[in-house]
Amino acid sequence: MADATTAPRKRTFRKFSYRGVDLDALLDLSSEQLMELVPARVRRKFSRGLNRKSMALIKKLRKAKKECPEFEKPAPVKTHLRNMIIVPEMIGSVVGVYNGKVFNQVEIKPDMVSHYLGEFSITYKPVQHGRPGIGATHSSRFIPLK
Repeated sequence: MADATTAPRKRTFRKFSYRGVDLDALLDLSSEQLMELVPARVRRKFSRGLNRKSMALIKKLRKAKKECPEFEKPAPVKTHLRNMIIVPEMIGSVVGVYNGKVFNQVEIKPDMVSHYLGEFSITYKPVQHGRPGIGATHSSRFIPLK
């Protein structure tokens, strides 16, 4: 019992892997190798080709990453491309994703690979249920207004 209390346990962190491929190997994959790992919907989108706007966003993210000092977050890049799929190259970037009203800043993490940018910028305000108002139920007809 005394041995267990004297030796502090070292915390081990979960090593990230995407479908069995660790993060370093994921960053080194070619686009064809990456397409084999991602789900069918994402494969279909990539096989049909990335459009000019998507490529422009990736170029802006590369530029923002290159210009930022080491060990700091890059400057956010604003975009309306909610249908852009997150690729491993985007990990560590900060993207301002438009939700119809404002740009929500999203820091791209490894867990987000092969998801859409729009999934991380909610377009509606979740309902805050309060007290029911007048006319909400039939019984509210009999509540006096004063």
